Amino acid sequence: MAKIYFNKIQQRVMFIGAKTTVVVAGRRTGKTYGMGAPFAYRNMQRMVGSTGGIVVPTFRHGLTNTLPGLFSCWKAMGLIEGVHYVVGKKPPKGFGVAKVEPQEYEHVISFYNGSRAILISQDIAGSSNSLTLDWLLIDEAKFINFEKLKDETLPANGGIRAYFGKHSCHHSIMIMSDMPVGNKGSWFLNYREKMNQEVIDCIEALVNKEYQLKEKVKALRKAGKPVPDYIKYQLRSNNKAINQLRAVAVLYVEVSTIENLEVVGVNYIRDMKRDLPPLVFLTSILCHRIGILKDGFYNSMKERHKYHAADNDYLLSLGYGKTEAEYQKLLNSQADRDVNPDMPICIGMDYNANINWIVAGQESNGRLNVIKSFYVKFERKIPALIADFCTYYRNHRKKQVVFYYDSTALGSNYAVNKDDFKKVIEREFKSHGWACKSVYLGPPMRHTEKYLLINRGFAGQNRLTPYFNMDNNEALLIAIQSAEVMRGSNGFKKYKAGEKLAESEENLLEHRTDGTDAFDTLYIGMNNKPVKFATVSLLGVG
Repeated sequence: MAKIYFNKIQQRVMFIGAKTTVVVAGRRTGKTYGMGAPFAYRNMQRMVGSTGGIVVPTFRHGLTNTLPGLFSCWKAMGLIEGVHYVVGKKPPKGFGVAKVEPQEYEHVISFYNGSRAILISQDIAGSSNSLTLDWLLIDEAKFINFEKLKDETLPANGGIRAYFGKHSCHHSIMIMSDMPVGNKGSWFLNYREKMNQEVIDCIEALVNKEYQLKEKVKALRKAGKPVPDYIKYQLRSNNKAINQLRAVAVLYVEVSTIENLEVVGVNYIRDMKRDLPPLVFLTSILCHRIGILKDGFYNSMKERHKYHAADNDYLLSLGYGKTEAEYQKLLNSQADRDVNPDMPICIGMDYNANINWIVAGQESNGRLNVIKSFYVKFERKIPALIADFCTYYRNHRKKQVVFYYDSTALGSNYAVNKDDFKKVIEREFKSHGWACKSVYLGPPMRHTEKYLLINRGFAGQNRLTPYFNMDNNEALLIAIQSAEVMRGSNGFKKYKAGEKLAESEENLLEHRTDGTDAFDTLYIGMNNKPVKFATVSLLGVG
C-alpha cells in the first residue's frame, strides 16, 4: 500500500477503531477522504465477502461528493478501479463472491475479494429493502432523515454473525457530518452522551502499548535476534483486549476551533468573539448546534420548507468514477425535477463589491420553488454570475428570465465597470441568448414590512409559500437560517453588520445576509407582482 498522510484527527479515529464513530467537523477537515474511506476499506478487507452500506441523503450527493472522496483516498492508497474494485456493474470474472450477493449492481462497489458496498440513497424509495449489511457509513448526517434511517436501514445492519462475528468491526457504524443547522438534523449529536471516555482511554493506551511492542519486535529482527515468546504472547493478548473494547466503544469527535487553541492562540478567539456576530461565533468557532432562529428574521421558516428534487435517472447516466469537480462541470438543470423547462425562470439579485447573487425560482400550485441560487466572489462579477446561470440552464427550453429589481439596481455600478446593474444584467442575458423581462418593484421595501410579508409567506398566509431545493441552495439556506434580527428606530431590521467584515474561513461571504436580500427581492416580486404565462403543469416535489 502506498504511503498517505493523515492528520491527527483522522489518525485518532483510525487507531481507536470504535464500533460506533461519530465525527462532527467543519469542511475541509477530511471526513470522507481521511476517515470514511479508510473505514470502508478496513471493513471490506478484514471481513472478506461482507456487504456494507454507504448511506447518503440523496443519490446526487453520493455520486458527486461521497464517492469521489472515497475513490480519491483509495487511489492514493494504491487501489486501482477496474483492478481492485468496480462500480455500478457486475464484478468481472476472477473477483471474489460475497456471502450475500446483491440482486443487482447498479449502485454497488464490488471489491476484488468478494466484499461489497451498496450506495443507499434516501431519495430512492426502498433502497434499503431486503439488504443484509455488515457495516454502515453514513455521510452528511445532518441531511439524513432519521426516521427513515431507523425504520429502513439500521435494521438491515444485522449481517451474518456466523461469518464475521469475531471481528470488532462487524456491525460497525461511522456517522459523518458538519454541525447541523436545523433541529431536524441533530439526531446524531446525542452520541456524545453515549461515549464512555474510560473505554476510549483504555483503547488509546493499549494501541500505544501495541506500537511499543511492535517496535521491539522490529528492533530484534533487525539485529538478527529471535523474538521471545513472551513478547508474542503480549502482542496477542494486547490485540485481543483492544478488539474487545473496540466492539463496544462509541467515539464522538467534535472538532471546534477551541480544540486547536495551541495553534490559533487565545488572541484569535478573543478577536473572533469581538468581530463576529454572536450566532456566527457560536457555530463557526464553538461548533455549537443551531436551529432555525426562533427570533431570527425568517422565524416562520420550518424544516418542511425544504425539499429534494433530483432526477436520479439523469444522474446515473453521468456514470461513476468521476471527481467531484468533474461532476460539477457536468451537472445542469436536467438533474433537477423541480424545474419546468417550458416556463420562464424568475430571479432576484443582490449586488456587492465582493459578492453578487442570483436566486432563481418558479411558481407551481401556490408554491414558490427556489430552484437554485448562484453567487460569485471578488474578481468574478455580474457577467460571470449570469454566465454561470445560463450555463447551468443551457438545456432550458423557455430561455426567458423575469428579473425582479428595485431601485438599488439603478444608477449604481460598483460591481461592474460601466452602466448600472439593470443595464448590465439585461445585456448579459441577451448575449447568452436569453430574453430578460425586467419588473421594477420601486424603492426597497422597509425591513418591517418585508419581515411581516415573508414570514406570512412561510406560514402559508400569502399567495405564494416559499420552498427551497436543499441540494441547490446550501449556502443560501445557511444564510437564511442564521439571519438575525435587531430593533432599529423604525422597528425590526435584518442584522447586516457582518456584511462589512473581511472574509475568513470561519465567516464566509456566502453565509452572510447578501444572499437573503436576493431571496427577499425574488419573493416580493413573485408574490406581489406575478407575471402570467401559459405554463405546462409541473410534477409536484417534496
